[in-house]
Amino acid sequence: METNKIGQRGTLKAGLDVHLFQCKVGTLFRDEIGRLTFVYDAVWLENANAIPLSQSLPLTSKQFTQKECQGYFSGLLPEGMNRNLVARNLKVRAKSDIILLELLGLECAGAVWFTPSENTERPTKRYLTQSDAELAEMLKMLPQTPLFAGEKDVRHTLAGAQDKVAVYVDGTSVSLPQNGALTTHILKPDHDRFPGLVHNEDFCMKLAAAVGLSVAKTEARTAGGADYLLIERYDRQKNEVGELTCLHQEDFCQAMAIRSENKYPGDGGPGFIQCFKLLDAASTAPTEDSHHFMAAVIFNFLIGNNDAHGKNFSLLYGKEGPRLAPLYDLIATNIYPDLTRKMAMKIARHKEFPKIFPRHFSWLAETVGLDPTLVVNQLGQLASQILEAMVKMNTDHPVKKNVSRFIAARCEGTLSILEYDT
Repeated sequence: METNKIGQRGTLKAGLDVHLFQCKVGTLFRDEIGRLTFVYDAVWLENANAIPLSQSLPLTSKQFTQKECQGYFSGLLPEGMNRNLVARNLKVRAKSDIILLELLGLECAGAVWFTPSENTERPTKRYLTQSDAELAEMLKMLPQTPLFAGEKDVRHTLAGAQDKVAVYVDGTSVSLPQNGALTTHILKPDHDRFPGLVHNEDFCMKLAAAVGLSVAKTEARTAGGADYLLIERYDRQKNEVGELTCLHQEDFCQAMAIRSENKYPGDGGPGFIQCFKLLDAASTAPTEDSHHFMAAVIFNFLIGNNDAHGKNFSLLYGKEGPRLAPLYDLIATNIYPDLTRKMAMKIARHKEFPKIFPRHFSWLAETVGLDPTLVVNQLGQLASQILEAMVKMNTDHPVKKNVSRFIAARCEGTLSILEYDT
């Protein structure tokens, strides 16, 4: 595949201008010993419509330290090995958040984007439509070229440790964004180590929608014999004249100033109680969102998604203010023998399915201010609804069949336990 490398600079002398929608809202600096600092612009602070970049970065004239701002800014970037590969492909240091944002931050999660403060040039945004053969080749390249960073003027960033790239989808056509052009979907290839991951996630996401949960839309497709998943971005929408626009969003770790590498509770990340507290403090409809979040907790428990951590839940900033975002990354991880049997977040004191009973959901509900009886009833209702929904779902793929059998056993087991444990 022909490639067109973006200009790798990595020599930032000033700071980065931080933009929200079409407004400059502040500047991200690197001090004399390399630490991040952030400050809002006075003009933005005086704007009657100003909103904060993050719950962890409230509107104030103070200068935020690295400890205060790194959770949000670093949280826009890929994690772990993918971050290292991105940095290698761009020929920059993996630890430098500000250089990675300089090179990739023309389109990010939410409505934030970055430009060098001393650079007023804006590269031309455009889309490069991929043929089926080019798309198949791209799927092969993604494990070694996360985000397609450094290729074909692709300059966007997505958080997470999975292989992925943001794309523009129009019907059956898939295009790569160039120079920060807005995207409509996130594309994930299948995984060599976890075969059928595409169909696993597609099935679980569609199952969640079938039982009434708010989720991102997904579609499983194939290019050159290789499966991939398209996830429609809920932080992108078309306005009244058909132009693609952004909604702002941030994940729970960003909202709590927690760095991505600390996303699990054992490493300093949030547990369910901290997540409920965030919704109570930040949401403009905290009671409704808390009930929706409890439904997500129960659903992940029933499908065996043990990797539901703080970066897998987000706040979406709509016209009415911050609300719980649609769910994403719903996967029955428990069907893969190499993955942990322990949940990322505890329910009461427990992380393993056989040790968790309805009374533990009752305890969690009471702890976070919800009605324990309603939540235990919700557990039974969701288990029943899932069983009913799966009867009508397409399970022609072997992985989908395996996932549905696993989930059915969990739901049936939960319903039987409900008969004697409260």
